[in-house]
Amino acid sequence: MKNNRQQALGLLGLARRARQLTSGEETVLKNIQTNKAKFVFLAGDAGTATAKKFTDKCRYYHVPYSQAFTKDQLSQATGQSRTVIGVMQPGFARKFEELMTME
Repeated sequence: MKNNRQQALGLLGLARRARQLTSGEETVLKNIQTNKAKFVFLAGDAGTATAKKFTDKCRYYHVPYSQAFTKDQLSQATGQSRTVIGVMQPGFARKFEELMTME
């Protein structure tokens, strides 16, 4: 379990360097609504309103998401301080989904 999470965080850094991530609430929200986001990472310690907004949107638009990581972990993995991250590339998204559901 721990290994999958570590792998996911490492992959997050890789996806960021490959420019396959979007971040920032407005941008990710727009990408969910236009079906561009294939997977969403939402910090487990995000505010209640933010968490509700993104979980509702992800469910409505059938975008898989994970709240397994804290803001700190997401920020450390990507090198940016972020609460929500959208994964744009389908290959990365599939791998994240795989890693996050194997827990």
